[in-house]
Amino acid sequence: MASAGAGMSEREQNGCRELLKLLNTDDLIALTDTVTNRLVQPDNRQEAIRAILLYSQSAEELLKRKKVFRDTIFRYLASKGVIVPPASEKHQLIDHAKQYWCERLQDCDTELKCEKPTVKIQEEEEEGKGGDKQGGDKQQEDKEYHSLGKEFCQWFFAMLNSQNPLYGESPKEWGPQHFWDDVILKFCYNTSEQNVEEYSGAELVSLRLLSLVKEEYLYLNPNLNAGGLKCVVSTHGLVAVAVAGTVHRNTCCLGIFEQIFGLIRCPFRENTWKIKTVKLKIVGQTALEPGTPVERPCIKYEQDELQELALAEPHRF
Repeated sequence: MASAGAGMSEREQNGCRELLKLLNTDDLIALTDTVTNRLVQPDNRQEAIRAILLYSQSAEELLKRKKVFRDTIFRYLASKGVIVPPASEKHQLIDHAKQYWCERLQDCDTELKCEKPTVKIQEEEEEGKGGDKQGGDKQQEDKEYHSLGKEFCQWFFAMLNSQNPLYGESPKEWGPQHFWDDVILKFCYNTSEQNVEEYSGAELVSLRLLSLVKEEYLYLNPNLNAGGLKCVVSTHGLVAVAVAGTVHRNTCCLGIFEQIFGLIRCPFRENTWKIKTVKLKIVGQTALEPGTPVERPCIKYEQDELQELALAEPHRF
């Protein structure tokens, strides 16, 4: 006889545990009664989740239970950055969850077997080559990260600005799934006087940025050329992207903005980056010195300064 829960991999168990935490207590207890045939009476939520996982034969069996609602699976996937159509049926969401857990296992295996030896070989090769070659590699790397920064900004601002109801676009997929759970936002705005706001957590950061365009009707127009974009990568793998641009409402230019993103690659999804830090500064025209141009704002930070700002605590901006 197979042991209880033997059909779940470790990653499926961890994923189901996180998903079950999204259920309210009454539904969690009712699910425990169903899964254990009322043979287990848990004293708290933690015991209920442990019993459910122990007596479930597979992840699919558990997800198909009536008390594991479609909306719960959808919320779980969104929190992991897995984008699915909002109208997806429950069985489709279950397939996405199973695929996500499987991809995580495959990606981790790939990282352990391939990426680390590749980095080591590359470092050994660079040590044995001349300075000219190293300089050429550095220039090529800078170009690649600049291209990454430009592509990211095109994606980010198109997605954010599409939420503005004044522009008549279909809103693109916006939400906390694009941010790391511990993301930090520092927002400075200077109109007649300077104001500073700080937010932490993917949900709050996502909602505050969304409110700028959806409720305050701002339109952020980035200058991706002529010095308006700079990118640099730290030794820890964080990519700092700094962009400057103009702020509009309808046809009125309100001022300029400067925004710095700290991006970290998602280890579970290929070619996917999520936002770790956001520092946004908006200066209204009333706060600008007379004669200050607003047509082509530029980033004036040197690379060392930009890297330090992206890694620094919010108050350093």
